[in-house]
Amino acid sequence: MTLLEIYEPGETPLPHAGEGTLAVGIDLGTTNSVVAIARDGKPAALHDEQGCSLVPSVVAYPASGGVLVGDDARLLATREPKNVVASIKRLMGRGAADLHAVAGVLPYEIAPGGGQTDMVKLQIGGKARSPVEISAEILKALRSRAEAALDKPVERAVITVPAYFDDAARTATRDAARVAGLEVLRLVNEPTAAALAYGLDKGSEGLYAVYDLGGGTFDFSLLRLEKGVFQVLATGGDTALGGDDFDRAVAERMLGERRTDGLGDLIDEAAVKAALALARQMKEQLSDRDQASGRLEIGGV
Repeated sequence: MTLLEIYEPGETPLPHAGEGTLAVGIDLGTTNSVVAIARDGKPAALHDEQGCSLVPSVVAYPASGGVLVGDDARLLATREPKNVVASIKRLMGRGAADLHAVAGVLPYEIAPGGGQTDMVKLQIGGKARSPVEISAEILKALRSRAEAALDKPVERAVITVPAYFDDAARTATRDAARVAGLEVLRLVNEPTAAALAYGLDKGSEGLYAVYDLGGGTFDFSLLRLEKGVFQVLATGGDTALGGDDFDRAVAERMLGERRTDGLGDLIDEAAVKAALALARQMKEQLSDRDQASGRLEIGGV
């Protein structure tokens, strides 16, 4: 398996991995994550036993103990909202002083302690947990899926990150991978990875604009392709403009109406998470219909 010869500005070439070295590709997303390999020169996502490639980026620490990741964690959100965390990617590398940059009110309890520049920790499952620790659980689940599908150990990975991730967020991503037992061979900007996924490195030449609208970020990169070589001319983005923010805008509208109805005292962390889940469901329904509706119950009302 050959590691693609592609480098972002400022990167230095890495030593070639030895023959037989297995490296997987991981998209550690805000909403969903996926792990893939290259088969016959083409990317192939690895599926679970049900044939699903996506792993919801949701982690739960049930009251009964242990850790759940993905769909099982998402299902626990309605019963144990204080023990479930989603969209943790938005807090990677962020300190307390950065929280104002994350749109809306976070539906999590921030753990006390730590300075303004220290990475924030969330009070989840009765314990303070860092974004690195929580993200590592998602990466462990992806690694386990890859090892089950390939029937061999997986210890190396290429991971995509938002183009606008700063050094702290990139370092946090590497740290999470290390906790999950993975050596990061390279961090690839998501717009660049998108260009590769569309095969723009296969003989296409010219100037390309790549928009990447994800769960937490909206990135834009300007790429020049000449003889299969990428040159990233410019990149930019907004780390607080993604699907999560659309969900939050709808949820805040719904909760605002409940406050107008005199139910403000009933709006707690569980109500916020329920509103966000409903907003996401209705948004997804709009993919194939013109209207969507849902039911939001707060405090029995």
